[in-house]
This record gives sequence, structure tokens and C-alpha cells, in this order.
Amino acid sequence: MSKTFQIDDIYDPQSRFDNLQNIEPEFWKKKKLEEMSREEWELLCDGCGKCCLNKLEIKGKIRFTNTCCRFLDCKTCLCRIYENRFEKVPDCRDIDLDAVREKPRWLPKTCAYWLLDNGQDLPEWHPLKTGKAVSVHQAGMSLQNRGVVSETGINNYEDYIIHWEDL
Repeated sequence: MSKTFQIDDIYDPQSRFDNLQNIEPEFWKKKKLEEMSREEWELLCDGCGKCCLNKLEIKGKIRFTNTCCRFLDCKTCLCRIYENRFEKVPDCRDIDLDAVREKPRWLPKTCAYWLLDNGQDLPEWHPLKTGKAVSVHQAGMSLQNRGVVSETGINNYEDYIIHWEDL
């Protein structure tokens, strides 16, 4: 029997933020990334989808493209195969401390992991501050409505390099 790789139709992104009363308030201001629980770590992800953009390293600098992993749903900014992503996409990166600290920086400037590791606070639109998963989209900080295209059939990624302020 073959595995199916789809977003669970009943998954609600808001569900991650529905029980914030069970989490230490503003834990990100009190703990280093290394000290966070798995649940706290996962809550830092704002759900923007930008880490799923394809990137090129040119002369030691990361260049973002507006092409994304074929498994990213650009309407929800969710991975369609999240639980099986490393199995299905060998070069998919786990966002761990090594990834956060990798040089050159390949995470977007708005990434909570990168911001906190560099002594900055979460932006006001971050779901941990608003309590709403949709706030990242409402602030225009996700890939929603950005003209992102699937990597499927792309041959020359250099033709898709972008220069968005938030990358």
C-alpha cells in the first residue's frame, strides 16, 4: 500500500495557539533557544512558509527565489507532507540550532528562530504575540498572495531570484 502525502483536511493552524495559557508567558524573552522545550520551539514558527523557498548560494551570499518546494501549499503556507518531508524531500532542512546559526544565513530576516538567536524580539504580528495563527498572513509576512511558483519544471532558478525586504 502506498503512502499518501497530503495536508490533513481537519488540521487547523490556529490549534497550535489555542492553549497558550499552558505555556510560560513570553518564554522567548526568558529562555535561550537551547533551553526551550519541543513545544515552545515549535510555537516559534510563525507559519510564513518562507523557509520553503528555494535558494541559491552565489558568491557566498544566499539569494532567495520565488520558487517553492512542490509540497508547499501557498494558500495555507503549510507543507502537504510535513510528517514525511525528510523521507520524500532529501534536501529538506530541519529547523534546528545548526540551521538557525548556519552561515551564510538562509532563513528569512523575519524568522523567529533567527531573530531570537540574534538578540531581537518577535515582531508584533507574530502569532505568539497576537494569539492568532492568521496574523502572519494579515501582516503580509507569509507567502500568501506573493506570486510564488512551484519548483516543478523549473530549470534555471537564477531567473526567479527575488529581492523582498523581509528576506
